[in-house]
Amino acid sequence: MSTLPHPGQLFRELLRPGESQASGAQLWLIGRVAVTVLIVFTNLIGTLAVVLIALFVVPKPSVPDASQLRLDNTLLAIVYFLLALLAGAWVGTQRLFRVRDWLADERPANVDEMRRVLRAPMHLFALQVALWLVGALIFGVFNGVHSGGLGLLIGVLVAATGLVTASCAYLLTELVLRPAAARALSRGVPERLIVPGVATKSVLAWLLGTGIELFGIVAIGVLALVHDRALTDHPQNGVSQLGVAMVVLGGVGLAVGLLAVVVVARTTATPLDSVRRALEQVQQGKFDVRVPVYDGTQIGQLQLGFNSMAEGLEERERIREAFGAYVDPDVAERILDENMDLDGEEVEVTVMFIDIRDFTGFAERTDPKQVVRALNHLFEQMVAIIHAHAGWVDKFVGDGLLAVFGAPRRQPDHADEALAAAIEIAENVESEDDLTFGIGLNSGDVLAGNVGGAGRLEFSVIGDPVNVAARVEAATRTTGDAILLAERTKELLKQDHPELVERSDVQLKGKREEVALYAVTTS
Repeated sequence: MSTLPHPGQLFRELLRPGESQASGAQLWLIGRVAVTVLIVFTNLIGTLAVVLIALFVVPKPSVPDASQLRLDNTLLAIVYFLLALLAGAWVGTQRLFRVRDWLADERPANVDEMRRVLRAPMHLFALQVALWLVGALIFGVFNGVHSGGLGLLIGVLVAATGLVTASCAYLLTELVLRPAAARALSRGVPERLIVPGVATKSVLAWLLGTGIELFGIVAIGVLALVHDRALTDHPQNGVSQLGVAMVVLGGVGLAVGLLAVVVVARTTATPLDSVRRALEQVQQGKFDVRVPVYDGTQIGQLQLGFNSMAEGLEERERIREAFGAYVDPDVAERILDENMDLDGEEVEVTVMFIDIRDFTGFAERTDPKQVVRALNHLFEQMVAIIHAHAGWVDKFVGDGLLAVFGAPRRQPDHADEALAAAIEIAENVESEDDLTFGIGLNSGDVLAGNVGGAGRLEFSVIGDPVNVAARVEAATRTTGDAILLAERTKELLKQDHPELVERSDVQLKGKREEVALYAVTTS
């Protein structure tokens, strides 16, 4: 059997429902004990208030044997309080018994269980109002036998105090049942509200703090006017008693009204503050944040809406990360954020083609897993350098790599960046398996856009400069250079670079026109 948590844990449960690690059985025990204590405490306070106000504050019509009547009323109040308290505590908390199995099973709540938890405060409110109204009727009839005015006065007093007591208990019960409500609403808030909304709670706070007390003052004033001669044998004392009654009821209205407003404001501000704090984390890029949903009103729908938004942002971020692993970040960013026109646009770029030499022989004599590791090791270094120079890796072609400088991100100095990247790759990229590679560069106008069909598209660059770059790289096998660049790339260079040496008498395969090639002297 689960034991009651430490009071500190109970307090944390109430402040941050849905965030602690208390078991379902503990939550049920917390709810039952807390609700029982609330019912006893609030109704005890209400009964004492009735007795004290009736004895010392409210002006009373003159009746024979008033002392005996006071004693009889006191005894009747004690007996009725005990009976009503036992009935209210037992019947009222029986509703929580019906959800004990659900909480103990640690499973999502069904619609019926959700309704029972969310409507428990209203159920208790209705039960307490009924008990207090029955009490008002009993005391009104009991005192009305002696004096009709006194019976009406006591009946009104008991009924008004009961409404105040039940309303306070409703607001506080809703507060202490928040941990259970958070479990019940873990799968969402019903579209149709099944509990009083924010506006209803605000009206209840006004009724509790102002309306009932004003009604009591008006009722006492009416009774004083109607029964002015029967109030007391000394009119001056009657006026004093009437003034005291109004002062006391007004003071009660101020105190209870402040309590009601504080509780209602707390029940509204706390969940909104949790959403605000969660929004700050989302703004910082923490899309896995969630807020507990423990309110069955519009605020709960707001909490659920925030969680849905955060889930969508988290999913979008996962897509972005996965997309970026297969598509260059620049392309992915534009597709996701800028809705770029992917039909194609003509742009001047510098194309880099890298190919590993003698890879066929290496793959033939090496375990496939080692082959993949060797390729990934090389490409990881190369891609980092290409990105550092604002280049875009178009695709991996077996043991080769095609990169573009100048698209999709425009680069006025794309030729300089491409050459700088090629030199850095040639000087710094190392292979654990002694693999070597050649780099070819060529510049020209290409069409950057979608290539593919049947729902499968690839953003790429198409044009003769791409083919020429591949042929330039192939020429490195003939010249023995690590880097070769075509004449058009040399013409576009704007910055100082290592000396370029022309390689004559090199015919590019498949090209009718002769293309001048230049080698880079690297350290």
